[in-house]
Amino acid sequence: MFDWIVKTVEQTGYVGIALLMLAENLFPPVPSELILPLAGFSAARGELNIVLVVVSGTAGAVLGALFWYAIGRWVGCRRLKQWAARHGRWLTIAPEEVDEATDRFRRHGGRSVLVGRMIPAVRTLISIPAGVSEMRLLPFLLYTTIGTAGWSSLLAAAGYLLEDQYQLVAGYLNPVSTAVVAGIAVWYVWRVSTFGRRAAKQPAE
Repeated sequence: MFDWIVKTVEQTGYVGIALLMLAENLFPPVPSELILPLAGFSAARGELNIVLVVVSGTAGAVLGALFWYAIGRWVGCRRLKQWAARHGRWLTIAPEEVDEATDRFRRHGGRSVLVGRMIPAVRTLISIPAGVSEMRLLPFLLYTTIGTAGWSSLLAAAGYLLEDQYQLVAGYLNPVSTAVVAGIAVWYVWRVSTFGRRAAKQPAE
């Protein structure tokens, strides 16, 4: 995959960066931790413009975020409650909790999207609850673009400064991504194991 990413950036420039970042949001194994530092290194060599690298990377990632936002809108609160009624334990949420989670996201959704777009492994997932809670498209785009531009700038700048050692960025961030994924897995197991107790308390609330 590394050779493919290098070849794509070298042969297609900004368009390739945008498409790779779009793919990174749709297919997580494609790593932004390599795409943008590599593009930043190319900018340091004078082959690309660092500002356009950030712009193209941000544009591709925002398009990917819009895809998952649309999936969330399609699922919607009503359908999610129906799924929760049937498969609540494995979704780790009871129908009553769907409304609570949706209301909470509507109150703090902008901040959640902004911060979430800068956290490895959460960057893609945060678009789904935004869609489910029917967050308005314009604020979603605004917070997504700001958060994504920040993340893209950080990675591209790291590649620009590190130059031919740009792969160190992935080396530093991979443990962070692993820790986040592990944390999500532990949280999921805890939610599944405590689902019965939480569901039993719902009527009393």
